[in-house]
Amino acid sequence: MISWIQKYFQHHFRVIFAALLGVVIIAFVFTIGAAPGIGGAERGMVDRPFFDYNLSLQSDQQRLTGDASLSASLRVGAFGQLDGDQVRNYAFQRAAALHLAARWHLPPASTAEVTAQLKTLRAFAGPDGQFDPKTYQTFRDNLKTNPRGLTEGDILRVVSDDVRVEKVQNLLAGPGYVLPGDVRTQLLRTDTKWTLATATVDYAAFKPVITPAESEVTQFFEQSGGRFDIPPQVSLAVVEFPALDYVAKVNLAETEIRAFYDASPSRFPKPADPAKRDAPVPSVTPPADPAADFAAVRAQVESTLRFERAAKLAQKAASDLSLALFESKARTSEAVAAFLTSRQLNAKPLAPFSRDAAPAELGGSPEAVAEAFRLDKDRPASDALSTRMGALILVWKESLPTRKPLFAEVKAQVSTDYVEGERRKRFIELGRKVKADLETRLKAGATLEQAAPVAGQAHGLTLTAKALPAFDLNARPQDVDFAVLGTLERLQKGQLSDMAFSGEQGLFVFAVDQQPPDTTEANPRFAETRARIAGFTSRIGGSSALAELVEKELKRGEPKLP
Repeated sequence: MISWIQKYFQHHFRVIFAALLGVVIIAFVFTIGAAPGIGGAERGMVDRPFFDYNLSLQSDQQRLTGDASLSASLRVGAFGQLDGDQVRNYAFQRAAALHLAARWHLPPASTAEVTAQLKTLRAFAGPDGQFDPKTYQTFRDNLKTNPRGLTEGDILRVVSDDVRVEKVQNLLAGPGYVLPGDVRTQLLRTDTKWTLATATVDYAAFKPVITPAESEVTQFFEQSGGRFDIPPQVSLAVVEFPALDYVAKVNLAETEIRAFYDASPSRFPKPADPAKRDAPVPSVTPPADPAADFAAVRAQVESTLRFERAAKLAQKAASDLSLALFESKARTSEAVAAFLTSRQLNAKPLAPFSRDAAPAELGGSPEAVAEAFRLDKDRPASDALSTRMGALILVWKESLPTRKPLFAEVKAQVSTDYVEGERRKRFIELGRKVKADLETRLKAGATLEQAAPVAGQAHGLTLTAKALPAFDLNARPQDVDFAVLGTLERLQKGQLSDMAFSGEQGLFVFAVDQQPPDTTEANPRFAETRARIAGFTSRIGGSSALAELVEKELKRGEPKLP
């Protein structure tokens, strides 16, 4: 679309300039002439103010969510993997905090504050969880070849804003009042020392013979509600521009290859020498040899650069076709198909698909999937879309709404789900019987390690038991199953838990011993725990204040009904 705009302005500059000049003159005359009824015309777009943004403008939306997404990604160390709703809510509260920072005249973050903030971000943490200068430098190197246009200045601006956001949150945070009872409850939860034994049974090995009647499966399908509904689907064809088709057209000079490497050397680590793999590490690190390092990875650098250039050629070819398609005024699927035929291009038909089951032809691109579901009879062709393997253009054929399938269409899936549900029910019921058997043997004086094999054999199962060393939640073993911890809220000394699911295993937990902590104020842990809870509740108070401010601002910016 961008290439079309450039070409269109180049080809029709004089006409466009004359039209714009005419519009300006007419607007000027109407404004100063004060003709009745004309000066008060409504604008086509209704503004939606939100602090320092206008949510009606796509540029402001991108700036709002883009900065928030970058901020959140730097904090959690996961780029492009955050939930959209969480990012949006974070963006709103972040904007509210920055608005308050401006109103309260908080100064910009200093260089020392930005540096300190950078060292706390998980995106730059090493394996030990601490700030790693090498990881940070690699990140900076990768920015030089970032296809999204992200710069180091963007990082520093967002981090600087985050420093101001934290200052606002600290000012909004209340004193964090805590009741003594809350502290005692938390101490009992975290400082109680547990001695546990566990017994597990493999769910995968539980394979009862279940042969449902046709009537049972049919009834299960009829009572399933929308469980087996087929979600909205789109049927379309795709015009592909694989980057590999353009590799032969790429010519590279040696200086270009070297410059590409020098822009981001960390992107191409030198392969380890097999002959020196088991050699002792030298006490003195040999000096770096950039020429030798480049020579060792030159083939990889050239291949990467050649493919990137080929991908750009593929994207340009797709953009040129998109422009030509637009200029042809093909506004229906049939017209688009005729245009492609005239260009001797084939649009590969794809089977109807849903958002969660996109075909491989879309190259795993979320943008392509989203664009596919924006197409319809009034917009039958997409703009050029970039993928990891090149570019493509989508051609709409049909949109299929959600529908309830016939039983025959999904019979196999319904039967599988019914059998799996029955298997799980039987496993849970068998778990109740095993628990009763274990409790009887435990009351008779047996340990869980002694009782488990016998009880399992009696019910046709293999129970594996083990004892865990004594621990509390402040210093729990690293390999303890979280499903074990989930049973502690309901256990007392000498009790056996119900069977819980942990992955593909059934799990029993026996409380061999339970030693509660001192919950009086004489215990130094009491004051420590009270301070920690107070800090948490104060942060909750600050977030609640920002959330309330966001809600009021969103309501204030709602378009007014005529």
